[in-house]
Amino acid sequence: MSSDEEMIWTEKYRPKKLDDLVGNDAVVLRLKQFARQKNMPHCLFIGPAGVGKTTAAICLSRDILGEHFREGYLELNASSDNRIDVVRTQIKDYARTTTFSGIPFKILVLDEADNMTPEAQQALRRTMEIYSNVCRFILIANYSNRIIEPIQSRCAVFRFTRLSKNDVVERLRYIAEQEGLKYDREGLEAIYDEHQGDLRMCINTLQSLAVLNKKVDKQNVLEVLGSVYLADISQIIDLSLEGKFNDARRKLQDVLYLKAIPPEDVVRQIYREIVKSGLPDKVKVEVLGYLGEVEFRLVQGSDGEVQLDALLAKMASIKK
Repeated sequence: MSSDEEMIWTEKYRPKKLDDLVGNDAVVLRLKQFARQKNMPHCLFIGPAGVGKTTAAICLSRDILGEHFREGYLELNASSDNRIDVVRTQIKDYARTTTFSGIPFKILVLDEADNMTPEAQQALRRTMEIYSNVCRFILIANYSNRIIEPIQSRCAVFRFTRLSKNDVVERLRYIAEQEGLKYDREGLEAIYDEHQGDLRMCINTLQSLAVLNKKVDKQNVLEVLGSVYLADISQIIDLSLEGKFNDARRKLQDVLYLKAIPPEDVVRQIYREIVKSGLPDKVKVEVLGYLGEVEFRLVQGSDGEVQLDALLAKMASIKK
């Protein structure tokens, strides 16, 4: 098997230019203006997972830096190390070095910036101010309320929205055609429905079907996704309702971290399992009420694991 065939499809089919981005047309139009001018302010990209924020940052940087992209671009993930000393060392050291000949400034992309502590964000704000003549920052976050106001006020804020079903399905269709997969539109739509427009997760599912040599139809999509984590979700529900909170929590952590299922997907699947379950109506109503509260808090930017832990604790306390 060639290295090209072994590539993760989210990277293999990642757009290289702003013109190739899927969805969020108004945002892309403004970014293209920066690219034409070869200039940009500090930027803050806000929006849910899998809608193209990081890809847009890479494309904008590539369009501005051109042949100097490799030496003038740095991408860091704030979730891997959100401490203040990282801002004071690694980020500051990169930001303050002189720009290379032929480019007006370097670009530093900080992914998952909303995971940085407030103290680290304050240090970052000062770095952004001091070195703005030689380094521009693109901060990427899921939730704007986790970014301190002094940083937001110094950035051009771009809000990315969930991709439409048609945009995602057409992208999946293109990839399926390129890879020679057998598919039907209902199967592609089923992938979209399961992941609620998260294009990255959709492409990963498409590749999973290809690896298993399965046709991309609705039945196979549901079977593959079910084999990934639906049994775990059922077990989490059962353990919680049996009052075994610690066991349920351990299983939840497996789903969140070993299988990398987003908290929003866990909530969505618990909802589906509860609705179709044979539980007494009283229990269903109580659990669904808790789920509504968790979903609201997630939208507001609350920590996913904390909210799901609280949900399991409440489920464990329900009187049968």
